[in-house]
Amino acid sequence: MERPQVENTIAKALKNYPKGSILFVDDFLEYGNHESVKKALLRLEKKEILARLAHGIYLYPKTDKELGVLFPSTEEIAKAIARRDRARIVLTGVQALNKLGLSPQVPMKVVYLTDGAARTVKVGKRTITFKKTSPKNLLVSGEISGLAVQALKTIGQNKVDEKTIAKIQSILKNEKKENIINDAKLSPAWINKILMQVI
Repeated sequence: MERPQVENTIAKALKNYPKGSILFVDDFLEYGNHESVKKALLRLEKKEILARLAHGIYLYPKTDKELGVLFPSTEEIAKAIARRDRARIVLTGVQALNKLGLSPQVPMKVVYLTDGAARTVKVGKRTITFKKTSPKNLLVSGEISGLAVQALKTIGQNKVDEKTIAKIQSILKNEKKENIINDAKLSPAWINKILMQVI
């Protein structure tokens, strides 16, 4: 396909995607080779049909009258990258604490454990880092219990207080029992004990 044709075909194909979709060069390789698709996406960005989130990552923008372009959260971008790479990811650190309501801090640097490629993606002022880990760390089955395990690991055994433990255990009441049991088995002994007290 000629260059303008690749661009026009992609522009037409975009109409099949819901607004707010996170897109990659790989999504359009049926319309041209990697280089021509990359250039076509850059031209569509110049025409403001797409917004560029990071290197090779685009947004088919959804706009709000007052707020303008509605950009996706770091988590939505990370999940989209994981889907593309067919990789599993687990949120860690301060972000896990924030998601559970244990810390008001919204970190600019977010770290995920993954069985995909290790990399860092810069999105505006934020960075998403994917750290390669052993498959065992990705076997968690509950979203809440998985976050609880990472939050406790972040705080550390010697620093976690009764109040935080009580709060985590209260949040875990919204998790399925079988998920808690599974995720407790995968955790260090001290975290296992905290999780199993909920059952």
